[in-house]
Amino acid sequence: MRIISGKYKGKRLVAPKKLPVRPTTDMAKESLFNILRNSYYIEDLQVLDLFAGTGNISFEFASRGTKQITAVDQHMGCIKYIQKTAQELDFSIEVIKIDVYKFLERHRLQYDVIFADPPYEFTQEQFAKIPELIFENNLLLPEGTLVVEHSPQTKMDQLPYFLEDRKYGSNVFSFFGLEEED
Repeated sequence: MRIISGKYKGKRLVAPKKLPVRPTTDMAKESLFNILRNSYYIEDLQVLDLFAGTGNISFEFASRGTKQITAVDQHMGCIKYIQKTAQELDFSIEVIKIDVYKFLERHRLQYDVIFADPPYEFTQEQFAKIPELIFENNLLLPEGTLVVEHSPQTKMDQLPYFLEDRKYGSNVFSFFGLEEED
């Protein structure tokens, strides 16, 4: 995996092989950030990275100047890798070790962008629970965006607050947000 843009553009990061992760591909990540860049000033965002894994998405935001990033994962190996890499690159990333669903039930801060990359083998119900908890607990700022990464086999377009999805190879990003009233 590599950082696509920003301060550490082109930097390759090598996570330990034993981590239970599937990092977002460079092509999909670049496409996602092109979409976000058209809607937001990346440096000013408050970002929540759920099922953070290797921290791939958090590092990309940090390299592009985002200062307020929270990465959540329950695997201690992932947590240690994100902390170590963030320290080496002088990134200010708050790293929290907790089950994502418990975090979403208890947490009350709001974010501009929430990115969730759960295991692709999750059930449809497990995927649906992510936007449900985020909107139920008001974790997204009014102009904010929730992005859930999943496989083409998972269908998210029937869920409340769904806006659109974009497919990049075997990755799909489903976008959720609060529609503005006319």
